[in-house]
Amino acid sequence: MIQLIYASRPFGFNEATLNGILNIARHYNERDEITGALICRDDLYLQLLEGRADVVEAAYQRIARDTRHLEIRRLLVRPAGQRLFATWAMRDDPARSWMWSRAAVEAGELDKASADDLLAVFARLAAEPAEPVFA
Repeated sequence: MIQLIYASRPFGFNEATLNGILNIARHYNERDEITGALICRDDLYLQLLEGRADVVEAAYQRIARDTRHLEIRRLLVRPAGQRLFATWAMRDDPARSWMWSRAAVEAGELDKASADDLLAVFARLAAEPAEPVFA
């Protein structure tokens, strides 16, 4: 099993676009036994995917072709002994104040972040209860 983290800049970010991305991701991820989380706001998608290497790579390639993502870049790929988001086909959360600021993202801080820094963000997110979803 591997964990892959990538970042991209949203193109046309709004609630409908995000919901479309999440619905498609959850469909494919459930089928392919991929779990993970998507941190999102209008200037950032930061996603962790975890599962078998071949299916995670195929998911990343689909994402890389998706025109709703700009400037996509792979930040980390590593073997993993366990999943951080074992019960989530795709958890979604907004970027928080303890994550990278807009200015930090614009200055390229994500690309300079260490593997430990990136994983720490997702580990902290995994330890938090999910925000309630209201219809």
